[in-house]
Amino acid sequence: MSSQDLFERVLTSLHACVLDDVGWPAVSGLIDELCGAKGNGLVFGDGTRPDDVDVFFAQFCFRGQRDTELERKYFTVYYPGDERVRRLLLLPDSRITPVRALYSEEERKTSLVYNEMLPNIDSLDGFNVRLDGPDGMGIVVVVSDPVDRDGWTSERVETIGRLLPPIRQFVRVRQALVDARALGAAPFALLDNVRWGVIQLDRRGRIAAVNDRARALLLAADGLCDRGGHLRASLPEEDKTLQRLLARVLPAIGGPAEGASMRLGRRDSLPRLVLHVNPVKDEAPESAQVRIGALVLVMDPAWRLDLEPARVGQLLGLTPAESLVAVLYAQGKSIDEIALSTGRRRTTIKWHLRHIYDKHRLSRQVELSQLLMSVADVPGVRR
Repeated sequence: MSSQDLFERVLTSLHACVLDDVGWPAVSGLIDELCGAKGNGLVFGDGTRPDDVDVFFAQFCFRGQRDTELERKYFTVYYPGDERVRRLLLLPDSRITPVRALYSEEERKTSLVYNEMLPNIDSLDGFNVRLDGPDGMGIVVVVSDPVDRDGWTSERVETIGRLLPPIRQFVRVRQALVDARALGAAPFALLDNVRWGVIQLDRRGRIAAVNDRARALLLAADGLCDRGGHLRASLPEEDKTLQRLLARVLPAIGGPAEGASMRLGRRDSLPRLVLHVNPVKDEAPESAQVRIGALVLVMDPAWRLDLEPARVGQLLGLTPAESLVAVLYAQGKSIDEIALSTGRRRTTIKWHLRHIYDKHRLSRQVELSQLLMSVADVPGVRR
């Protein structure tokens, strides 16, 4: 198999994995094969300081096998003292940086991570990369040592660089599906979603099906519209960008399909729509008349959950302060934004979140968001 064929296989696997991330180890194995690496890892979450990071996703895999014990040990034992983390968080977006460069000369002599963990997992001669993620999220890509004596040739390093945009897109769409409470749903089942607009395109780029949210947007023709069965942006210049994006997602003449995202302007100073387009492997029955080629997720920031903190506190057994913090967090505000809007310290907001997590046996921000979204569906909660 040629390197280009393998690269396209990685992209296809990424597109499928975005709907259900249980398939990430298999994708990771293909990345190892493509790059000539012994393993790789993907971590993303919220926070800009090592002591203030909420991890949403973390998987370390070696030749397609996930090492959950390493993940546990790293974050409980090694992470608090890992000297490279602070430098890693400050790296420019997409800079492929040797692991050794993230430690000072003195740290290479004394660091527990550098001298014990990294050599044991064959990751001392690998690379770390930081990517800008959606809504201020940070993404870290870890590549372990090369598998052979050829080492890191320029071609292999360039291959890592080619993989960074699709990995970023994977994170964008995955988080969109988490926000929509739809991670793990089959493409056709997403049409029942009420959190995001969902549009299915056939293999020629024509609109095949839409859910109620998307239908309302298309009828309003504000930002996004349906012109003769084709998805178009309302503003001419943005429509040119959208059509180029769709051409990459649904290439007419072979070539790898690429997922992409963009924002669309609207009238009356309304917030811009967020658009994620992802190629999909059609799972419709063979007898189906329309074969689905792409999934379009549309988020309107004006659709934010409208929850009453008092009602949330009543249903979930939270104090007034905890209820307010929980609602703001579910609406997508960061810890810094909540602290600023409530006049409280950042440490106080984190303290409230920890209490909320303890009360409901939660461990991640995603779980809290899902809990608050479920409250939105309880009769009596205003929307």
